[in-house]
Amino acid sequence: MITSLFGSKEPRKPDASAEDSPDEPKLGFLDRMRQAVSRTRESFSAKISDLAALTRTVDESSLNNLESILLSSDLGVPTTTAILDSLRDRARHQAIEGGAELRDLLKAQLIAILSAPQGAAATPQVSPPKVTFLVGVNGTGKTTSSGKLAAWSRAQGRSVLLCAADTFRAAAIEQLEVWASRSGVEMIKTRPGGDPSAVLFDAISAAKSRAIDELYVDTAGRLHTKSGLMDELDKMRRTAARLIPGAPHEVLLVMDATTGQNGLQQARLFTQSAGVTGIVLTKLDGTAKGGIAIAIARELSLPVRFVGVGEKMSDLLEFSPVEFVDSLLE
Repeated sequence: MITSLFGSKEPRKPDASAEDSPDEPKLGFLDRMRQAVSRTRESFSAKISDLAALTRTVDESSLNNLESILLSSDLGVPTTTAILDSLRDRARHQAIEGGAELRDLLKAQLIAILSAPQGAAATPQVSPPKVTFLVGVNGTGKTTSSGKLAAWSRAQGRSVLLCAADTFRAAAIEQLEVWASRSGVEMIKTRPGGDPSAVLFDAISAAKSRAIDELYVDTAGRLHTKSGLMDELDKMRRTAARLIPGAPHEVLLVMDATTGQNGLQQARLFTQSAGVTGIVLTKLDGTAKGGIAIAIARELSLPVRFVGVGEKMSDLLEFSPVEFVDSLLE
């Protein structure tokens, strides 16, 4: 039987370390992004600054040095090659006046790469409820991201409902209950092993009847090669579209930033089969290779929608290309 979170047994309490302390100072968005990419910035920004300081004339040697820096920050070969080709083309037609201008041109390129899919894949305004699926492989943080997105939407003044469609793992349902309780939202669930499309049907019906603004659907972890699970995801998409034309309105692929280029290849294949519209990049604060965000934007042609920067409920930031690059290149 489908049940709401409220009226069910009390979920276990989350770790105190994951709570937002009222005594902690509130940081601005740019400050929080700077903290999140601090490990990447320590190597990337310092190397770029050294290169700029030592470069009087931009030649092939300085561009080769820049190439090594970009690759070490996990931008990947295709993205790095595209950036270097553009800079070489600029140098052929108009001289690059030293390291400072090279840095400025690089910064502009990075912002342009990150911004391109943001505009191309902008989500149109839809009548509530807006249905968002969270998909990806196990261990990337889908369930946690679902709860954090619920809190983020609540902070924007929107009503939210969570759907526990990862019915293959009882722990996922319990974990989402904790996040729902902390976020102050209701959750629709079924017994472990139940039909994900059935719980989705009830969740959408509940969202419509309660005039909910946002419905976030936590789906089971799967690989693109698992045909049975991908068929189940297709069934869920059909169920959503039957109840609400155009749903799901967003399909967010949750990626672990620490997996770098390995995760990018997996995401490329997954995106082709799941109708992904954007990326949630988790654990950005745990890697020195935050350049993977730039590789995602260029190689997958998908916008990074949100980045996870910690364990707390508020540690999910709406992604901004300008603030991200500003945080990397101080």
